[in-house]
Amino acid sequence: MGTTRELTTLAVPLVLTQLAQVALTTTDTVMLGLLGVEALAAGGLAMVIFNQFRTMGVGLVTAVGNQVAAAHARREDVGDLLRAALALATVAGVAGAALMVAVGEGVALLGQDPAVIEKMRPVLWTLAPGLVPCLWFQVVRQFTVGMRRPQALLRITLASIAVNAALNLALMGVLGLAGIGLATSVVYLLTFLALYGSARRDPELAPMLDLRVWRARPATLRRLTGLGVPIAATYGSEAGFFSVVALLVGTFGTAALAAHTAVNQLVYIVFQISVGLSHAASIGVSREAALGDTPSARRIARTALACGAGAMGVVAVVYLALPDLVLRPFLDTGDDTAMGIARSLLTVAAVMQFVDCAQNVGVGLLRGLDDTKGGFRLTLVGYWLVGLPAAWLLAVPAGLDTLGTWLGLFAGLAVTAALLLARFHRTLSALRPLRER
Repeated sequence: MGTTRELTTLAVPLVLTQLAQVALTTTDTVMLGLLGVEALAAGGLAMVIFNQFRTMGVGLVTAVGNQVAAAHARREDVGDLLRAALALATVAGVAGAALMVAVGEGVALLGQDPAVIEKMRPVLWTLAPGLVPCLWFQVVRQFTVGMRRPQALLRITLASIAVNAALNLALMGVLGLAGIGLATSVVYLLTFLALYGSARRDPELAPMLDLRVWRARPATLRRLTGLGVPIAATYGSEAGFFSVVALLVGTFGTAALAAHTAVNQLVYIVFQISVGLSHAASIGVSREAALGDTPSARRIARTALACGAGAMGVVAVVYLALPDLVLRPFLDTGDDTAMGIARSLLTVAAVMQFVDCAQNVGVGLLRGLDDTKGGFRLTLVGYWLVGLPAAWLLAVPAGLDTLGTWLGLFAGLAVTAALLLARFHRTLSALRPLRER
């Protein structure tokens, strides 16, 4: 019971914040659906590309929170960590924005509907600049979490949902689809400024806040980069897997891509529960492994997986019992073809989310043992050597089209989960218990 209470105490605020953050893109998806199937497909494709780079950027700075907590405990210079993290986020944000636009132009060569590509461009171009403040926000977020003072984080994130919805409505009328992307970029900047301002008012945090990134020590920047790159690669491997599947779905037509966008957004929302559990379990395992208490580390792993399975079970019941109600906010377009495809995908998603949660928790458990490179290698096997070939084989040769791609997704995530959890238990077993040290 104690392990469950400790895990949920840490995980619940993280889950709520993750859900509030994903509400930004969910609001965008709902607004796109109001403009029609073609707009939903175009905006969905833009968000797939944006999320690919955003996810990798977030992974790049994920280790900052742990580093801040450790440095503060040792009474080391936390300000230098913040400076280095902001410098890393700035470089990654600018490079990612440029690559995002380039990738957007490249997808036109991959069999996508030209009309969808034309509508996608303005959304992507206005989303791209938002990557920089988005990553700045993540750095300050990790700083406040590492200092165990994230009180304002959830409030700011919740407020951003209302601001995003209002800006969407205002800018859509003036700029059309581009207004949705611009609204999201503006909200990322506002949330960064709000969280930074809140931290500046905190007497404990304020003395450590230093935005002079040019004063970051090169050694600190190299250390954060070395820790962040494998995590970014792991996150990017999964996001890339989903991105390539979206491109494959796009070859089956606008209705298929719209249905995929709607259901994928639902999966992405629920995935935030897994993210919170994964992060909480990772921190718990790090602590217990450092103490040599491997039985407690195993209990944390089991508890995280059990909590995830329980949450996914509740979601699966809702998906299967009320599919039209769940899909209506995203596909209230009168397009029977898109709705029919979405219903079949939702059935797959109801089962797929169990293994999706398990593999995400598995990544966190390995991160708790400082095994970030191993996690990355295993995701390459599960996603790219199993999942993607299975998606193509089931979709094209087997003739299952969009449903086949999602069955391939399920296969890839299931294999990845099994590999990650097996490695965690092997690695943990190799650690010497405290009594042997």
